[in-house]
Amino acid sequence: MRLVLNVLWFVFGSGFLLGIAYGLAALICFALIVTIPFGVASLRLAGYALWPFGRTVVSRPEAGVVTGVANIVWVVVAGWWLALAHIVAGVAQCVTIIGIPFGIANFKLVPVAFWPLGRHIVELDDVRTYSAATT
Repeated sequence: MRLVLNVLWFVFGSGFLLGIAYGLAALICFALIVTIPFGVASLRLAGYALWPFGRTVVSRPEAGVVTGVANIVWVVVAGWWLALAHIVAGVAQCVTIIGIPFGIANFKLVPVAFWPLGRHIVELDDVRTYSAATT
C-alpha cells in the first residue's frame, strides 16, 4: 500500500513539485557557502518530500543549542516558505476526499520543513530500533 501511495503522491500529489522546491533551497544554500549544512538537510528533506509514505521523522536527543540556533537561521533562509508551500498544498489537497491522505502527508511535513535540523528520517519499521538505540 505504501508503494501505491508514494507513486500517487509523486505523480498526482505534490511530491515532484515539493522535491523541486527543496532542491532549489539546497542550491541556494550551497551557493551561500556558509549554509552548506542546510543544503545537505534540504536534500535529505527533498527525498522525504518525494517519497513520504512508510517513513517518519524522529528527534535526535543529542541535538543541542547549536542545532537550535542553526534552525533559526534555516527558518530565515528557507524554512518559512517551504512550510508555507506544504500548508497551501495540504489545504488544496484536503478539498477532495481522495486528496485527504496527501493533505495529511503535507501537514506532517510542515514542522520538518520549518525546523529540520536535529531530526532523522527513518523507516516506520525502524522507529523502535532507532528509539532503543538513542536511549
